[in-house]
Amino acid sequence: MPANAVTEERDLSFRPVENASPLRLTREQIRFYNERGYVMPLRAFSSAEAARNRAYFDDLLKKVQAARSDLDSYSINGFHVHCAGLYDIVTHPLILDHVQDLIGPDVICWGSHFFCKQPHEPRKVAWHQDASYWPFTPARTVTVWLAIDDTDRENAAMMFLPGSHAKGHLKWRQVAKDQAVLNQEIEDTGQLGEPVYDELKAGEFSLHADMLAHGSEPNTSARRRCGLTIRYCPPTVRALSPAWTRGAIVCRGSALPEAWPSNPRPAGEDVTAIVQAIGGN
Repeated sequence: MPANAVTEERDLSFRPVENASPLRLTREQIRFYNERGYVMPLRAFSSAEAARNRAYFDDLLKKVQAARSDLDSYSINGFHVHCAGLYDIVTHPLILDHVQDLIGPDVICWGSHFFCKQPHEPRKVAWHQDASYWPFTPARTVTVWLAIDDTDRENAAMMFLPGSHAKGHLKWRQVAKDQAVLNQEIEDTGQLGEPVYDELKAGEFSLHADMLAHGSEPNTSARRRCGLTIRYCPPTVRALSPAWTRGAIVCRGSALPEAWPSNPRPAGEDVTAIVQAIGGN
């Protein structure tokens, strides 16, 4: 949902994390997150496990495109409540430990989305703030970007604009879909400093705040660049549209079921549940 479709005023400020006893992150990493808006690289899966994640995604994409040939490699969005393998990734204890260090002991996963830039992908992901797209208040979602493939400058790694998360809702313009994966592009990003590349090995992940400006260039290389975004928030976040809570999993702690109805682990792999893309990296 575009930001201009949200009629109720949202709190899009950044609130620094206060955590005297983190589970996984160091106090220095939390300080860095507060100041720069991201932490990376972190590791969740071994090389062998990362290879299994890649094979899992390849099979999932093959099945989805067999079901609907018109869908591209960005189409696997929200499948964590329909596919057991993906559910297990988003509820991975090590990932949740890191997220808990930033949002507290009550952890909700409300979204997931594979972003797979194929070789020679001509479209960029324009500079944007995730929370600009989402009808949530306050802006307290933390995104995990899990590398399915090795990702670096050559194959269009995601880029961050450090410190931009603390500048509020940045002015943006519409951008054509044939030029970019998403339709928002932040204006005058040259005033926001030098970008940092989110370079990760398969099985590693980064964390970033939902107000951090980020994007990626077209993939001009012969190598694929696939990552899984996972969105987590505390139950103090309120959805302005109930449709956006349908993919919720209460991963840790508790939440009011009328606000965040939790989905159970699916029995198998249901690739027929195809939903629209939400957000991008």
